[in-house]
Amino acid sequence: MNGVMFDFSGTLLRIESAEEWLAAVLAEAGVRPVEGEFAQWAARLTEYGAVPGGTPPRRMPEEAVKLWDERDLSAEQHRAAYTALARAAQIPVPGVEEALYERHMSPAAWRPYPDTAPTLRELRRRGLPVAVVSNIGWDLRPVFRAHGLDELVDAYVLSYELGVQKPDPGIFAEACARLGLPPAEVLMVGDSREADGGAAGLGCPVHFVDHLPADLRPSGLTPVLALLEPEAAAG
Repeated sequence: MNGVMFDFSGTLLRIESAEEWLAAVLAEAGVRPVEGEFAQWAARLTEYGAVPGGTPPRRMPEEAVKLWDERDLSAEQHRAAYTALARAAQIPVPGVEEALYERHMSPAAWRPYPDTAPTLRELRRRGLPVAVVSNIGWDLRPVFRAHGLDELVDAYVLSYELGVQKPDPGIFAEACARLGLPPAEVLMVGDSREADGGAAGLGCPVHFVDHLPADLRPSGLTPVLALLEPEAAAG
């Protein structure tokens, strides 16, 4: 294998917790919930899967059903889907849905996994090109720049820019083309067997990591380097 594609959320970086997310927005708005309210609001946001990049919805409001499956095809669909989920949580703060959505696009809302930078640096040292392939509705490049990771990525292939979302093989084919490599030589690393597993249909080898909070997965990417060793590839 001569190149690597990585998923973004849950693979290289992880969104802050629902509690941190909500607290940041309320602090910016100068809102102080009464005792017990904050925990209830955060729990409802989690239940409805309103945190983009967090846990999926356990309950789906009717207005989000039609948007959900194709939420990553455009910026408008992505925003509409996630603000609908946040609205379903019924947090009685004017404009909170849009404020939460804006917060999740900020670099401060994202935490790189502990081994993200070391893994990307080692791939750069070995001369292996890297693409980030993400189902997303906004430009994540500023997040990578803020965390000092942008210089370690050769190409970004984002569903909302391409109009194609994983597991469609087309998005992986575009990433391979930008890396200048045939699919069989590009490893796909992601946390979703459904979405990221679509690369296998194109002929890419695939490796999965666990979608966990950043502090609970200190070395999930480390095995990727071993997979790229010549002896591993030969085996």
